[in-house]
Amino acid sequence: MSGTTGGPVLEAAGVGVRFGGIRALDGAGVTLRAGEVCGLIGPNGAGKTTFFDVVSGIRRPDEGRVLLDGEDITRRSPVWRARHGMRRTFQRQQLFGQLTVADNLLVAQEWRGGGGGLAADLLAAPTRRTYERRRRERAASMLRACGLDALAGEYAGALPVGQARMVELARAGVEGARVVLLDEPASGMTDDEICQLTSVIRHLSDQQGCAVLLVEHNVSFVMDLCSRIVVLDLGTVLAEGTPAAVRADPAVRDAYLGSAG
Repeated sequence: MSGTTGGPVLEAAGVGVRFGGIRALDGAGVTLRAGEVCGLIGPNGAGKTTFFDVVSGIRRPDEGRVLLDGEDITRRSPVWRARHGMRRTFQRQQLFGQLTVADNLLVAQEWRGGGGGLAADLLAAPTRRTYERRRRERAASMLRACGLDALAGEYAGALPVGQARMVELARAGVEGARVVLLDEPASGMTDDEICQLTSVIRHLSDQQGCAVLLVEHNVSFVMDLCSRIVVLDLGTVLAEGTPAAVRADPAVRDAYLGSAG
């Protein structure tokens, strides 16, 4: 399991979301420290994806707040959050299918610009060449960590589900991630791919100090990987604790684990 190695990097507290008369989230929250891997589990309809939408800025909550490194970002856009180190994957793959695997990772770093603008590009200025070299080195390093070296030149849209999810993870972690939100990352993966996924997530948390929050229905995967688990049910936090404590909680077994096997 990955351990906690730093102070709070992400805090979401008292989060409430209503869809008409339905409360999708009711006072939900989580706190993540740098280097921590935390699982967010619960039955279908518990509010897990809605919670991710709030944390990543896609949906503004009706109540509560979200903090990144102590700064209130509740009203910040998804783009602002991404540029300040918050990255997310989705249940359905969101790759640039017409680009190669390597180009997907290069595009993720393009927002910083190349230094010197168009003139530097046209003249191949030293600052631009240095930036480009470092950008490609980061992409190549992340591809190696994810076991994707051989697929660097393949078009992302032609990949099977498991490999596509790994490319998404590589893209999320290629540069400066503080928090990574993974929505069902193991879905569609083979056992070997799940082992590789586990290794990459541990690399992000242990080596890069990244906080990882993941939603996943593969209970064994969550229990083996995460140091802490938060259980959502009907939009509220039903339980929180170590995998052993959560697994032994009668309320959790009644609401989720019992039916999940």
